[in-house]
Amino acid sequence: MDYPTTENLTGDTAIGRLMAGNRRYVNEKQTHPNQMPERRAELIDGQRPFAVILGCADSRVPPEVIFDQGLGDLFVVRVAGNIIDDVVLGSAEYAASHLHTPLIMVLGHSQCGAIGATVAGGDLEGHIPSLAEAIRPVLDSIQGQTGDLVDNTARANARIVSEQLKQSTPILSDLVKEGNLKVVAAFYDLDTGLVEVLT
Repeated sequence: MDYPTTENLTGDTAIGRLMAGNRRYVNEKQTHPNQMPERRAELIDGQRPFAVILGCADSRVPPEVIFDQGLGDLFVVRVAGNIIDDVVLGSAEYAASHLHTPLIMVLGHSQCGAIGATVAGGDLEGHIPSLAEAIRPVLDSIQGQTGDLVDNTARANARIVSEQLKQSTPILSDLVKEGNLKVVAAFYDLDTGLVEVLT
């Protein structure tokens, strides 16, 4: 399956490509593109991913699988709760500014364990409290909403992190203003396998 290089892709085109792959995944019609030895050889001299996925480290949400993509297609940054810190931000900046990737998707998901632990409260061991500290302000901001508290928080978190990325100076905010980068929030449903782009 041939696609244009990232120079010819817009953020909207990249979203379309991701969502088409997710439909294939859900309908069990995956094409498993770009997974042959020829593709590996093509990538020896460099990469041109068409999307950055800031996703959760949850083993049930592998972006290359749920979007039916292959080698070199996605620049994936995964951390529990898909939260942002300077290291995550630097990774996204590298892809957007050096690899000219036109899209960053912040991908939350249902039944997120990091968010569930934050909702449950109580004592957390080791460095796990750092995840809860990052998520707790989001949880506080949606108190009183109807529906599942964990999933509502996951959606709100994806939206808030995407806004933080859009406004991050100097690199990402400039790329967004210039029209060279689109940042969106999305939500993956473990039950259905569907990805929803959040507005």
